[in-house]
Formats: sequence, structure tokens, C-alpha cells
Amino acid sequence: MKRNIVIATVTAAALVGGGTVAAYASADDGNAPTQRQTNVRVTDDDRNDDADDRKDDATDDRSDAADDRSDDATEVRASTISAADAIAAALKNTPGTAVSADRDDDGADAGAWDVNVVKGDGTEYNVQVSPDTAKVVGAQRDDDDDNDGREDLAALKGASVDAREAAEAGAAKGTVTDVDLDDDGPAAWSVETTKGEWKVDLKTGKVTQDHDDDTAQDNGQDDRDGDDD
Repeated sequence: MKRNIVIATVTAAALVGGGTVAAYASADDGNAPTQRQTNVRVTDDDRNDDADDRKDDATDDRSDAADDRSDDATEVRASTISAADAIAAALKNTPGTAVSADRDDDGADAGAWDVNVVKGDGTEYNVQVSPDTAKVVGAQRDDDDDNDGREDLAALKGASVDAREAAEAGAAKGTVTDVDLDDDGPAAWSVETTKGEWKVDLKTGKVTQDHDDDTAQDNGQDDRDGDDD
């Protein structure tokens, strides 16, 4: 009985102080004390380390996203043609339905707006628009054997807001750097600006913050006629 009490007492002390301790107990028959190792697993430090790691990862992700937006903003501000203007120019050259617009990062057309246009039969075209003159500098048919074009047209069926109008709506939330059709879940226009990422309703044009984007800097009123800079 004494041995059990001693072990329980030392173990409790180990839980409070942390680490590994040696518990000694005397046998009832008077023999020499026997030593027993009691390993106590301390989890508080592990949990704190995990929390710190998650916080560091989240901080790095936000920093990377902010850097990307800063780079995009620098390119867009250096041009005189907005995303909405580029979409209008692309559709004038290649009639159809615009489903995305962003800036080319590399190649001969680096810096130009790249507008993806889908014809009525689902055929896709990539149209490059000069960021300075709005002149179409290239147009290529996308020969990938997929149904992306048809799927985009299906997602936009019944929509009242097109890509150009979505870009104009998103401009109330900062300089637009990217417009894309997001059909993951309820379809909506995804608009990226220098202040964050936004969703534009296909029917109403209402702008709301993309809740997957933790780096958006504007949590103000979300409406199409917002007065954000």
C-alpha cells in the first residue's frame, strides 16, 4: 500500500513539472528500494509548437498572396487599358462569350491582356490585347480536347452579368487584375483586385468578398455601387 501511494504521489508531481522522473518504492519485506522509471508525456509544448507552425504557414500564405497582388497591380497600373476595356476589344475582334481575362506572364505577349472567348459551339479562343492601345495583337484557337467551353456556357446560362460588367463591378474594390468564371459551387464571377478577391453575382452584379481569401483588405459594404477606392 505504501509503495502505491508513493508512486501515485511522484507521478502526480511529474505531471505538474513535466519530464521524466524516477519513482522509488520500498518493499514491505524490507528489501532495498527498487527504482521504476515513470515516463510522463508532456503535450502542451507540442500543441504550442503546432499552433505556432500553423500561424507561420498562414502568415506566409498571406504574404505570398499580397506579393502576387502587388506585382499584378504594378503591371496593371503601368497600362492604360482596364480589364473591362480589354474584354470589349477581344469580343469586337472575336465575337462570343468572354469567360476570363488576365495578364500574360511570359512569352512574346508578356504584359498583354489574355482574354478567353468561347464561341456558341464551345470552341475556345485566346485573344491577346495590348495593355496600352487596346489593339488585338493575337488570337489563337484552343485545340485542347475538353469540354471546358461548353461547361462555361452552361454555367452562364441565364446570367445577366457578363465578364466585362463583372470587371466594372469589381473595379469598385480596387484595380482589377483578373476576371474568371468560378463554377465551383454556385457559379459566380471571380474578380481579383489589388485589394483582394471578390465574387460577383451572375444575376445581380452584387460584389461580395471571397471568404476563401484571408488577405482582402476591405471588409466594408459589399455592393455593386460601392465607393471604395
